[in-house]
Amino acid sequence: MATNVIPKLVSTFVVVFILVQQANAQNLTEGYYKKTCPSLEKIVYDVVYRYVHHVPGFAAALLRMHFHDCFVRGCDASVLIKSTPNNTAERDSIPNASLRGFEVIDAVKAAVEKKCRRTVSCADILALSTRDAVTVIGGPSWPVPLGRKDGRISVALEALLNLPPPFFNATQLIAAFAAKNLTVKDLVVLSGGHTIGISHCSSITTRIYNFTGIGDFDPALDPAYVRTLKRLCPPPKVNNTVEMDPKSSKSFDVNYYNTLVQNKGLFQSDAALLNNSETNAYVRSHVASSSASSFFKDFADSMVKMGKIEVLTGSAGEIRLKCSVINKN
Repeated sequence: MATNVIPKLVSTFVVVFILVQQANAQNLTEGYYKKTCPSLEKIVYDVVYRYVHHVPGFAAALLRMHFHDCFVRGCDASVLIKSTPNNTAERDSIPNASLRGFEVIDAVKAAVEKKCRRTVSCADILALSTRDAVTVIGGPSWPVPLGRKDGRISVALEALLNLPPPFFNATQLIAAFAAKNLTVKDLVVLSGGHTIGISHCSSITTRIYNFTGIGDFDPALDPAYVRTLKRLCPPPKVNNTVEMDPKSSKSFDVNYYNTLVQNKGLFQSDAALLNNSETNAYVRSHVASSSASSFFKDFADSMVKMGKIEVLTGSAGEIRLKCSVINKN
């Protein structure tokens, strides 16, 4: 009897958890700060534009940061919290070691606080800043429902457990996204964010130098591309960087999908999108298309969904005075 009760209890808990998260997501609204901080979106855009205009790479950095935040405890800005002597926070976890752009969020938060003190959460600022950064470099825009609260917990191990690593296969990626209520299509669409930005050589060293332990490279990679990567990433220079989307890493476009079918996906997780019928079909639909409009629309839709993952609203969470530090209540 007891063995039957436990699975039922677990199933009930999961259902209740999902319903709570869906209810929280529905509490987000585009006009949330209309009365309390009416100039919010202009303040955010002006600061983000200033940074991204001078350093376009901040767009990719903020997009990655937003993704890494939402996949760990939901979109609660926990990735922004600094470690303390008693706790190693998410931003110091191995998958987040190369995150950049914290200074942009700090600058936006400071500007918002001058106008609307303790009103706007860091989670909402990160969501808005990401949208605006992508827009500044010519990418799509999307509505950002607001009303998120900031989390008070940030644990490095949770980032390691929740963020899909660059060596995941298609089955693992699909499962990781499904755990966040994202579809297979969302997986391929959001992977398209790799059309901008760079990666450190340390993330691909094994793939190009010692894939199976005998000094070989991943056979899923184009040999000529491997030679290029080896030239850019000579041992032991693991801190060198390479473009995520060769020759198009500063433009938000559909070229990322072209690189995949040419076997030039930088990570194993990129190449894995060709190994599933549904993900492969989506990739090839954009290779065959001459327009980015369909991808832009899909990307906007998936970003709205991602921005609602496990959000805190209402009395849950807090509004941090500084994004890197939990309030002292």
